[in-house]
Amino acid sequence: MASLLRSLSGPADLRDLGDDDLTQLAEEIRELLLESVATNGGHLGPNLGVVELTIALHRVFDSPRDRLVWDTGHQAYVHKMLTGRAGEFERLRQEGGLSGYPSRAESEHDWVENSHASTSLSYADGLARANALTGRDNHVVAVIGDGALTGGMAWEALNNIAADQSRRLVVVVNDNGRSYTPTVGGLANKLTEIRTNPRYEPTLTAIRERLTSGHRLGEVAYEALHAVKKGMKDALAPQGMFEDLGIKYIGPVDGHDRGAMEQALAAAKRFGGPVLVHAITTKGQGYDIAVANENDQMHQSTPFDRTTGEATSVAPAGWTSVFRDEIVRIADERPDVVGLTAAMLYPVGLDAFADKFPDRVFDVGIAEQHAATSAAGLAMGGLHPVVAVYATFINRAFDQVLLDVALHRCGVTFVLDRAGVTGDDGASHNGMWDLSLLQLVPGIHIAAPRDGARLRELLREAVAVDDAPSVVRFAKGPVGDDIPAVDQIGGVDVLRRDAEPEVLLVGAGTMAAVALDAAEKLAADGIGCTVVDPRWIKPLDPAVVELADDHRLVVSVEDNGRQGGVGSTIACALLDAGVRTPVRIHGVGQRFLDHAKRAVILEREGLTGPAIAADTAASLHGNTTRR
Repeated sequence: MASLLRSLSGPADLRDLGDDDLTQLAEEIRELLLESVATNGGHLGPNLGVVELTIALHRVFDSPRDRLVWDTGHQAYVHKMLTGRAGEFERLRQEGGLSGYPSRAESEHDWVENSHASTSLSYADGLARANALTGRDNHVVAVIGDGALTGGMAWEALNNIAADQSRRLVVVVNDNGRSYTPTVGGLANKLTEIRTNPRYEPTLTAIRERLTSGHRLGEVAYEALHAVKKGMKDALAPQGMFEDLGIKYIGPVDGHDRGAMEQALAAAKRFGGPVLVHAITTKGQGYDIAVANENDQMHQSTPFDRTTGEATSVAPAGWTSVFRDEIVRIADERPDVVGLTAAMLYPVGLDAFADKFPDRVFDVGIAEQHAATSAAGLAMGGLHPVVAVYATFINRAFDQVLLDVALHRCGVTFVLDRAGVTGDDGASHNGMWDLSLLQLVPGIHIAAPRDGARLRELLREAVAVDDAPSVVRFAKGPVGDDIPAVDQIGGVDVLRRDAEPEVLLVGAGTMAAVALDAAEKLAADGIGCTVVDPRWIKPLDPAVVELADDHRLVVSVEDNGRQGGVGSTIACALLDAGVRTPVRIHGVGQRFLDHAKRAVILEREGLTGPAIAADTAASLHGNTTRR
């Protein structure tokens, strides 16, 4: 049988297909999703759940003239396939291949490269306003799902969308009841009430069939009944939270019934104002192993065996697993310690804490700002909150860390998973901004452990800080062997000390191992080094300044952006102390990085032992300009 999917040149081709062809197409899409993600890893469950919904979207709307915005972007694989990229999925998330998120560089059909949740409605509001001001009559469609409606930004946007009834804007709520894990909170409960209420559609259908079965009087009666439909819907399917805002509501609709989805979307398109279409979907639809996965319905998978759903290789113990174990030990010892996360209980390692102490761990949904300020309140109430999020997401709560936590001298510990270069997930997920942002916060304590032993040690020191925010950041992936200190000066660990050292190498966090590698290569060329791990990046230990004064050159290495990070802090501290030792700063360039393996990106950024050794030697000999 010829492949329908491979024959598509774009979404317009879908409108010529009949029902049987469209059923075949959905099967081919699911097959390609399974094949690609099983091979390369990626987001499986969310995309299996939007196959029919995405086909319906592209049959009803005219992309790219009609602008489709995906939130979160990891549910856009099917959209990519239908817009001419199916043949490229063998290189999904590989360097030079397809991104795991929408990408403006890939296609004119991708408007927003958003992989941070709850943003689509704001983009859509702006696009629709622009259409109105410039006289364009095309539609804007925002597909929001995977728990993104738990984010406050989405509701700020809905408030504005509802204020103008003339704009052609359709909001599709892809309601699968989950983000990574089941969504939580009052809004989630309300959507569940709608999603699981069995009465509205069957009741209305039964009444319609009885009243319109060949009798004119019955048809008149049904029309009269239709006039009070809103009251009936409020009683049987309480969608009032949207219509009370002034947004027309259609649904709930079975998101796996393509025909029903097309009817609902066509009605929304005809309406001419803001409409919300509520689609009920199942994450992992069509792959029973994913649907049955209680943890996350294979939200994001490493390469796996399709027959069993099991990973094809067992990854070494990771940084997150070290945190998972240690936070439970701390919670055992300290009943005042509580945990918070933003819809990522399992990915950030708070699940074991929640299993043992379910009343002491709070998943607040996709609401990092709320998490930070709620943590401040918990601290004011006498507890010590540990807020665990991906490093890239702390950016969203900077104001709250600054003014709600730090200004009030609240003892809150922020644990930043996947700090530094993360690689495969692309520009928006690299945790390379947190050190630069958080350095601005007065009184904050920031730690970067180099190994598992230091993670346990520094986490305990962080939760002992009760009058300021503290931060512990660590990388994505496997944790390497412990790196013992040969000495300690103040709070600084000395990892290597050569005879007559000329260079002070400062390795922050995982970059300590890179600094040691650079020192080994410099020693082979007759250049002695002292290698230190500051442990606490802020406040910077005075020992770093004292050591710098005894060396010809200071070289800092970090997997954060070069501006405002560890190296900048050291350079400023030396300047303030009147120490004239020059500083070479090695970090990530201040640009958005294309997706690739972490090791590839680090090499490209010059964050390897050989590259740093070469640059250091050139600096000592005056053969390079200051970075």
